[in-house]
Amino acid sequence: MLDIVGTTLTETDRVRLSHPLVGGVILFARNYESPAQLSELTASIHALRSPPLLIAVDQEGGRVQRFHNGFTRLPPMRTLGEIQDRNPDLALHLARQIGYVLAAELKACGVDVSFTPVLDLDYEQSSVIGDRAFCREPQVVAELAHALMSGLQSAGMVAVGKHFPGHGAIRADTHIETAIDSRYYTDIEKKDLIPFRRMIDAGLSGIMVAHVIYPAIDPNPAGFSSKWLRDILRNELGFGGCVFSDDLCMQAARNYGSITRRAEQALQAGCNMILICNDPDSADELLASLQWEFWAVDTARLEHMRGQQTVHSMAQLHEMERFIRATEEISRISLANINVSV
Repeated sequence: MLDIVGTTLTETDRVRLSHPLVGGVILFARNYESPAQLSELTASIHALRSPPLLIAVDQEGGRVQRFHNGFTRLPPMRTLGEIQDRNPDLALHLARQIGYVLAAELKACGVDVSFTPVLDLDYEQSSVIGDRAFCREPQVVAELAHALMSGLQSAGMVAVGKHFPGHGAIRADTHIETAIDSRYYTDIEKKDLIPFRRMIDAGLSGIMVAHVIYPAIDPNPAGFSSKWLRDILRNELGFGGCVFSDDLCMQAARNYGSITRRAEQALQAGCNMILICNDPDSADELLASLQWEFWAVDTARLEHMRGQQTVHSMAQLHEMERFIRATEEISRISLANINVSV
């Protein structure tokens, strides 16, 4: 899965995305101007290949929302955790509404999947997770994430939980530095793995893996670890969906050889799709050198991530009673004054 330069496809983008090893595109804020422009961009990407490339984005809410103008402003997930402390039923309802609006708007513009929800626990020390997490309590995270997934599914989108097996207990930001979580497996299992286990049991379709090293379990980062991905995620937790690496160009992954070697390690460990972002030279190097045979099960898992085909345009959405009500409720979310009726 690669990124692209701007708001339309360049000829270089078209050549790169036509390579048989490419299976998807991840979009960023630089790729967005308006819903109409986004719809044209996604249509041009989907038209490149058959079956079409998978189009993804990080549209979580709060400080991680790539598309703003013309899209509903979504709150950080911590807001739902704080509402849950006072009114659990309301928090679950709002989580479903947020999931529905998030997915409905993206699907209307041709985006297949958002990398959400965040299943990390908020230990109040991570510099990169923070208010992206629902809260610290594993059961509450699982319940709110399940509700959000239900909302996504009601608009035809599957969910991708991240960052397996849990990124919330350390301060380091894997975008810029090595991250090490020194806890033992029993500590991680009885806390951080609970939301992943519950979501897998509920039918979670995708998981994104953290670039965090858990030395008590494996000396390699989780995304390069068959212990984490095959033994624990597949065999112990029974996950049958699609495993995405985090961006292999992040600093926490760069210590593991060339981009080709990193890709090989992630694929050998059990990732089904690897992300290469914000480094076109690395993308070209990888496409020129990687030799890898993808199995039918990998193709089936990736195809499932496409979800259901949308039937509504953005203009039609804004005329639908369910969408109007949901966006009104979301707009009234406030940490100080919650006045939404379930």
